[in-house]
Parts: sequence; C-alpha cells; structure tokens
Amino acid sequence: MDRSSHSRSRRLAPVVAVAAAAALTLAGCSSSSGGKKAEEGGSDASAGKANTPRMTVALVTHQSPGDTFWDIVRKGAEAAAAKDNIKLIYSSDPNAGNQANLVQNAVDQKVDGIAITLAKPDAMKDVVSKAGAAKIPVVGLNSGVSDWKKLGLLEFFGQDEGVAGEAFGKKLNEVGAKKAVCVIQEQGNIGLTQRCDGVKKTFSGTTETLYVNGTDMPSVKSTITAKLKQDSAIDYVVTLGAPYALTAVQSAGDAGSKAKVATFDLNNQLTSAIKKGDIQFAVDQQPYLQGYLAIDSLWLYKNNGNYSGGGEQPVLTGPAFVDKSNVDQVAQFAAKGTR
Repeated sequence: MDRSSHSRSRRLAPVVAVAAAAALTLAGCSSSSGGKKAEEGGSDASAGKANTPRMTVALVTHQSPGDTFWDIVRKGAEAAAAKDNIKLIYSSDPNAGNQANLVQNAVDQKVDGIAITLAKPDAMKDVVSKAGAAKIPVVGLNSGVSDWKKLGLLEFFGQDEGVAGEAFGKKLNEVGAKKAVCVIQEQGNIGLTQRCDGVKKTFSGTTETLYVNGTDMPSVKSTITAKLKQDSAIDYVVTLGAPYALTAVQSAGDAGSKAKVATFDLNNQLTSAIKKGDIQFAVDQQPYLQGYLAIDSLWLYKNNGNYSGGGEQPVLTGPAFVDKSNVDQVAQFAAKGTR
C-alpha cells in the first residue's frame, strides 16, 4: 500500500512474491558479516553455494547499540549472502555522518554492491552519488521509502512508515483509546517521525510526542515514567521499537499508570509479552525479509540484470498487525530470530 490507497499494495504484492520466489529457488553458499565497524565473521550454510563468481556486498545501517531489531535484519541478509556466494560486510552507526563514512569505506573498498538505510537521507546524498560514480549499485531498506528514488537508489525494501502510522492510529480508535503518547527514541530519524505523524493523522483522540534517548534505556524508562506520572489521562503508550515497548511496560508499572502499551516492530520477547497481555499489539514490518531481499536483489542485478518494482515502486514488507489472535503463529518464527 502507499499513502494514497490500499490498491497499490495489492499490485505490489506480486513484486514481493516474485523477488522472494526467485531468491528461494537459487542455490546456497557461505557468507561472512561484521560488527559495528565493518568487522568480518559469520556463518556457513549447508545447502552449498550459487555457481556464480564471489561477490562482496556491504550492508550499512543506522543501528543503535542494543537494538535487537537489527539482529533480525542482519540474519536475513546473512541468509541471502550464504545462498548467493556473497561475502557480506556489515557495519552500522546511528550517527548519520558516521554512517555516511561507513558507506564511503565500502565505496573505497570497491565492493560489488551496497545496501543502506536512509533514516537521515540528506546525510547520505553525497556518498550515494559517489557510489553511483564508481558504478556500484545501491539499494535501500527499512528507512527511506520517500527518498530512495530521489537519491538514485536501484530498489527499496521496507514499509511506508506514514501508512503504517495511519493504520496504527485506526487500530487505536478500534480499541477505544483516548489519549496516546508516541515515544520517539531518535530525534531526526525521518521514519520514526513519519510513524508518529501517521498515528496523529488517523487517531481520533489526542496524541503527544515524547522524545527519549534510545541509546540509554534507564533514561528511556525514567522519562516515560515521569510522563505517565505527570499525565494520568494517557491511556496508551505508543513505542517505535520492541525494546522500548518492554521498557514502557515497566514504566507504566512504576508510575502506577493504567496506560496500555502498543508498539511498532517485533522480537521474541515481545511476542511473549503479547501472549501475556503486557503488550496489546504490534506492527510487523518483517525485518528479516528486508535484509534478505536487499542482499539477494544485488545478486540478481549483477548476475541477471533484474530489479524489483520496475525501478519505480518500492517492495513493501509491511505493515501487518500482531495481537493475541495471531501471535502464536508469529511466535514460532520469532523464537528462531526471523520475525
């Protein structure tokens, strides 16, 4: 779906299916990946490897330390790399300037392809242009659905954060919420802002935005606790990541608040919290699929000239709601670290 209608989502669904199907029918391989500063290491796949020349691909994200969402993205990327005979170099930094430097490092290494997130697209503009000048294909994932084409990326895999926010706001209406606080853990992250803006657009109640320091979880907890103590009318806390949702549950308890918690994004702990009723629902954007398709798309482009969405449309991986009605089905995959 996009900002204008649900119909385009139905048109895009085959794009996702085709990309995933093509990916799944290819033979496997081994991969290596790294830590925050492009360290290398990784796992081997037992299914063999693609009968194509070895590629090197860099995946550069805006991951903050301790944010388990990116472990799922990375796992999907590693699975695709293992299948496609790709050496995967992973690096990350939440600081936009530092992230741009990591992309520049990948350009300097003359990698065969780069996958990046565009949480702060303006900071990535120049280095993406340099990659283009070096004839290195660049695809986007997760953040940047509104900006990937303007920056000249080949493809994009993720969800429209504004649409996801609007769906969230409608869900709040359905559950009878009256006043919500939307917690943003990283100021300046365009995707997070779009989520909260989307909630405000469709939620018929009152919405406030609360900024917290997402790299300091004790501070996150104390800031949310203070807000709930200050305003007893808040009946829903909306968080934008699974770890922050679990912390918000603790904050509500510390504040003696009756506010419920709902969130964007999943992990294994969050599915357990939904089962227990501590979290009401979550929006799943399928981060494993984002990582997998981004890396696999670069293999397909180099070896067969393929690109998804016709170079014009993003490949949407969400949003989808997870609550008590379907959490058991999702939990089996979350337990394996793939949802």
